[in-house]
Amino acid sequence: MSIWWSLHLRREAASVPLARRLLLGTMETAGVDPDVSYDLSVALSEACANAVEHGGDAARGASSEAYRVTAYLDGEKCRIEVTDSGPGISAAAPVRPARTDAEHGRGLCLIQELADHVHIGDKPGRGGTVVSFDKILKWREDAPLMAV
Repeated sequence: MSIWWSLHLRREAASVPLARRLLLGTMETAGVDPDVSYDLSVALSEACANAVEHGGDAARGASSEAYRVTAYLDGEKCRIEVTDSGPGISAAAPVRPARTDAEHGRGLCLIQELADHVHIGDKPGRGGTVVSFDKILKWREDAPLMAV
């Protein structure tokens, strides 16, 4: 069983819960374990929040006002990619934990804790950042679309 979807979203705070609800609905319908669904939805929310906050480039105009979310449920794994048009981020730059009193800066660390594999890097070609992460899926016993 494979399911995938892609969203082109405006860089507005209201887009974050929309992406999260779509992911949770897809996972529930497919029969993914709720704990795994929750972990992925929190990671997705953090990646989207980063795209909303940091993913624009005024020099590029309207194209910087959007970002893309793509989710793949394929067999036993889910992969999520969030791509923006911001200034990019170096894949070599380490993700450092935020200070305990910091109000921002925890998102990428949280994604790394919730996912099995994380890749953060520049978008090839036109610039921007791609945050992709994978997680092995667990299924409910009554899962209608469980991988075979």
